[in-house]
Formats: sequence, C-alpha cells, structure tokens
Amino acid sequence: MFLVISNSRYLENFNINKATPKLPETNSDKEKFFISGRGILTSYYNVKNLEVKLNKYTLRAPFNGILIEALVNPGTLIRQGQKLGEYINPSIYEIGVSVKSEYRDLLEVGKHVKLTNLEKTNSWIGKVVRINGKVDSQTQTVKAFIEVNGKDLKEGQYLEILLQAKNEENAFEISRNLLVDNSKLYIVNDTILDLVEVNPVFENQNTVVVKGLTNGTQILAKPVPGAHIGMLVKVFNK
Repeated sequence: MFLVISNSRYLENFNINKATPKLPETNSDKEKFFISGRGILTSYYNVKNLEVKLNKYTLRAPFNGILIEALVNPGTLIRQGQKLGEYINPSIYEIGVSVKSEYRDLLEVGKHVKLTNLEKTNSWIGKVVRINGKVDSQTQTVKAFIEVNGKDLKEGQYLEILLQAKNEENAFEISRNLLVDNSKLYIVNDTILDLVEVNPVFENQNTVVVKGLTNGTQILAKPVPGAHIGMLVKVFNK
C-alpha cells in the first residue's frame, strides 16, 4: 500500500521538462524484486544515462540573445569542431582591432576609448577588455578587443576607434598625401614652393601628425602635380 501511495505522488510531481527525479525508496526486497522484474529500474537508468548524454551536447549561452546564423538543421550529424551557427547578445558588442606594436603602451585593460561610425554622425564609448600578448610577425601589430554597447549598433558594422595618445607640443595634423618621401613637406614662402623636413610622430588612416613646422606656415591644401622647389604658386584664401 505504501509503494502505491509513493508511486502516485511520484507521478503527480513528475515534470517532463526537468531531470527525472530519484525513484521512491522500497520497503522490502519483495518490492525491489517486483520493480526490477517489471523493467522499471532498467528504464529509469536508461533515461538517466540519456539525460547525461544530452547535457554534454546542450550548449547554453550565459546571456539572452538572438540567433543570426544557423548552419545546421535539427537531427543533423555534427562533426567535432563544426560551426553550428552564430548567437549574439545584441546589447553588448565586441570589436577586435589591430594596433601597431609601438602604440601598445597606449592600451590598458579597462581603459575607455571613443568609437565613431565612418560618417562621424554617431559616437560611443567602449572599454578595452582583452589585449593579445603576441605581436603579429607579419604586420607587427597587436590584437586588442573592445567592448561597446549602444542601441544604434549593428552586427557587422564598421567603426573607427580613437585612442588617446601622448601630448605633443607644436605638432600639426595634415593629410598623409602631402608628405613627400615620408618626411618632407612643401610649404609656401610668399608665392614660391619650398621643401622642408618634418618629423612624423603619429599616423592615422588618412592623416599624420608632424613636428618641425612653425605656427602660421602656409602649406598646400592638396598635392600639386609636378610640384618642385622654386615653383611659382598663387595663394587663394578660403
């Protein structure tokens, strides 16, 4: 009678969406032999074994997110190392950037950096979360990873990252196209071109910061085809 009552409660509390609970205790060898003879113990341990296997192949993300890519279908045989898809947290993004090794000291884990879209219409504040300790031998760069969040961000979006570098006095930012042989620059003395040496101290994608110019020096706004020392030019004020 006790076994019947225990089994009734066991079945009432059984939840198919949870792990199979432990079987009720038996009060005698007769009950144990009866349960074993009916194949209940065998079925129970088969189910528990399948639950263990299922847990090994169940991947759970530590966040709520969205599936943006699915490369397999339910029931598909999976090979070791095969990519199943891509699942992201749309509230937090991570960006990997390559930084020249000489600028490695500008990065620290936990440091905040500014990010902008290519059109410079939006900006966000990100945080350096990881820095690769290895320098790429081919590019001489270090990989850093920046965490950023924002409602206007989208997966796959291109961003520019602005790092706070060291302060340089008497330095000027000019277009990289104006440099001649990487260290010279045409200036305008009255209406005559002259070529002077400058010292590039920092490079961006389209600009370069140089030293060696006097404040108020006139330079070309854009490269002039066939420019040479002593060439006569006309200055237009904008």
